[in-house]
Amino acid sequence: MKNIVRTLASLLALALTHAPSALAQASCSSDGTPQPVAIFERFISADCEVCWSDVATPAPSATAGAAVLDWIVPGKAGDDAPLSAAATSDALARLHAIGRKPPTTTDVFVASVDAPLPARLRVAHGLPFNDYLGTGISLTPARKAQPQATPAAPLAFHLLLVEAVPAGSDGTVVPRAIVRNLLQGTWTESGLQASAKGTPPHWMETRSMRIPDGAKAERLRLVGWVQDAEGRVMAAAQSVCR
Repeated sequence: MKNIVRTLASLLALALTHAPSALAQASCSSDGTPQPVAIFERFISADCEVCWSDVATPAPSATAGAAVLDWIVPGKAGDDAPLSAAATSDALARLHAIGRKPPTTTDVFVASVDAPLPARLRVAHGLPFNDYLGTGISLTPARKAQPQATPAAPLAFHLLLVEAVPAGSDGTVVPRAIVRNLLQGTWTESGLQASAKGTPPHWMETRSMRIPDGAKAERLRLVGWVQDAEGRVMAAAQSVCR
């Protein structure tokens, strides 16, 4: 039964990637939104309850246009840690990837978005379906881009399911974007998919993501980015529900 649910959610994600206008009433996407200029990541120890409610929580400038992420890092207290309900092992993997150690309080990492090549990154998701969400991420070179301007593969893509928590709710005094699930992989030259006649090929990944227990489905959205072989962030996108 779970496989059927996941398949249905993945099919919905595929439709969202190819036909955003047809499903505008039942989807959220990055269409028409400015590309984030940076990825602003906060890593919070699950042991540090005061970090969650700290009025001095690090945050980007209101005009910076950054995509903000809150990773809850598993603490030494394990399941007894105050923030353990939202802790994820993905946070440890992300810290390892950027060369950071698990914090005892809050740590911040900022990566600027460097997009020297003309390409559009798109993320989209549908409505929750039996604790799953159909999601999609795609990268398409600009229509007028020359063949040599196509981003050089391999490219690492990251697609994060985040829960947007408004300031003043759930004990936080600042807006939060808790990372709830993660999909990542690599796009190669052989993975380029053909598009309709007259449009450039593209890379695409569609997948159903499980909504973790405790997450509020109506708050969920996506943040995605693509890195080149040297680890530079080439493009980023985040979904908005309209």
